[in-house]
Amino acid sequence: MSFDQHGFVVIDKPENLSSARVVSQVKRTLKAKKVGHAGTLDPFATGVMICCVNRATRLARFFLGGDKKYEALLHLGIETDTLDATGHITSERHVPDCPETEIQAVFRSFTGLIEQVPPVYSALKHNGVPLYKYARRGKPIQKPARQIMILGLDITDIHLPYIQFEVTCSAGTYIRTLAADIGTALGCGGHLKKLRRTQSSGFSIADAMTLETFEGRATGETFSRYAVGLRKALRYMPEWTADRDLKNKIVNGVPLTQKDIILEKTPDQGNFIKIIDDGRELLAVIERNETAGKYHYCCVFN
Repeated sequence: MSFDQHGFVVIDKPENLSSARVVSQVKRTLKAKKVGHAGTLDPFATGVMICCVNRATRLARFFLGGDKKYEALLHLGIETDTLDATGHITSERHVPDCPETEIQAVFRSFTGLIEQVPPVYSALKHNGVPLYKYARRGKPIQKPARQIMILGLDITDIHLPYIQFEVTCSAGTYIRTLAADIGTALGCGGHLKKLRRTQSSGFSIADAMTLETFEGRATGETFSRYAVGLRKALRYMPEWTADRDLKNKIVNGVPLTQKDIILEKTPDQGNFIKIIDDGRELLAVIERNETAGKYHYCCVFN
């Protein structure tokens, strides 16, 4: 008998396990029809990984673009082809005894809106093929630089050749590229030694559970006791409760206008609105088209 409940499971991904393996393990444990994720982590990285179960997979898009926070360890003086500890060493240099003020100044130069070149060992695609496959064949493809936002970058410990730091950043940021770029700016190069994601799109490490804990709960508790429901997961979205007439319109796909939903937009809100029914279950997610005075259906849950 297949698993027919829906929601989000936040896993504290262990080291040396791919995101695909985590998804596969969650799916197998629950015997769910469909499980996806809302943002990968490299195999060597640990921390917050949002797994979407069954209908929750339709909401993954609303988490992929969210801000992330990481704890990271930079190892100065050694550069690798992958920019992290899993790669082959490409150069080794002496690490000068930099004063903390100089290190702090370099870190500050990487905050705000910056340009970042994606690593050649990444899941970004070229002609439908991941870049890491080209790199492994000895034919690396370099993508052009793109803008990212570093919202916060704080050094938590300096013990050369190691620098431990925390970073809050926009989606699409490569922390190993950031670490390597900082090493270059300090004049000795470097690579990312360790990485742990502590926050992702509103979920924190406090919300996460190990795979072992998850497996125990999956067999010993009801899904609703440890999973995050569809409505609750979209906690940042403004909410509107549908009456019977509005619910009928939504279920039947009738176009909606601003006469159907009168909800003022505040400066910190986007254009998405979650619609719930009288049982406080998620009915739909819609998007404002302020110019046309209409709403666009993103997804509907009958």
